Amino acid sequence: MISLKDLEFLSSLARHGHFARAAEDCGVSQPAFSMRIRKMEERLDAAIVKRGNRFLGFTPEGEALVRHSRKIMDSVKLLEEDFRSAGGEITGRLTIGVIPTAVGFAADAVRHLRTAHPGISVRLQTVSSLAIQQGLENGVFDAGITYGEGVSPEMVRVEHLYNESYMLLAPKALAPRVTGTASWAEAAALPLSLLDPSMQNRRILDLIFRTINEVPNVVAETGEFTASMLMAANGVAATVIPAGLVNCLGNMPNTVALALTSPEEEKDVSLVSPHRDPGLSTVEALRRTLGLSTT
Repeated sequence: MISLKDLEFLSSLARHGHFARAAEDCGVSQPAFSMRIRKMEERLDAAIVKRGNRFLGFTPEGEALVRHSRKIMDSVKLLEEDFRSAGGEITGRLTIGVIPTAVGFAADAVRHLRTAHPGISVRLQTVSSLAIQQGLENGVFDAGITYGEGVSPEMVRVEHLYNESYMLLAPKALAPRVTGTASWAEAAALPLSLLDPSMQNRRILDLIFRTINEVPNVVAETGEFTASMLMAANGVAATVIPAGLVNCLGNMPNTVALALTSPEEEKDVSLVSPHRDPGLSTVEALRRTLGLSTT
């Protein structure tokens, strides 16, 4: 008979796509992990994984087993949360995938959530919008804060949070002016530090620049905003960041923050979570904190 521990191992392998990382995630050695997978195959009299010098994916039988494993493990998590929350206090762990542009918003949301429900522990992980969608599918994330554009409401629940607008953060010596606004063309002419092209925010910015027939002068690319903002503070390069992030950080010495216009651009940022009925109590608590309907 397949046990919950077997399904936990299988789900971990599906998440990581790598035997060593999955074994570490499950707290066992790689040989012990591999042996457990082989024992499952013996009991089922069928191959679960495609074998080679490394993990090559699942067989059709393995894919079917992974799909059922995710459903079962999700139900177990729901059961555990309901059990812990039966006394009226919501407890448990909530893992949220967050795009880099929404980190400030997410941190504030967690502050309010923890004030209302101190028994909830939260893990925020900053990742790309694609990684959030994949993480929701394979159970890595309980919820995500990401761009609503391109997310299918048939796959996950999508709930609007706010519209993301953009500002130019520039060293005072490079800024086109000290107050007011700046055009996207003016931003393109400055030495810029932007996110890596794999990030959705960077693709959004590149599209805006293409729309106005401008090629930005990108002198540095980073995986998150901190390095770009430090470059601006140290006079190295300007950057384009969400207005909400500027507001969270407050005044940064030696920099100028100007709202970007011509054109004025906004992007929808939403809370995304798996369709569940009932939903995880921790996710529902987050939705209430964010003022979203729970009916």
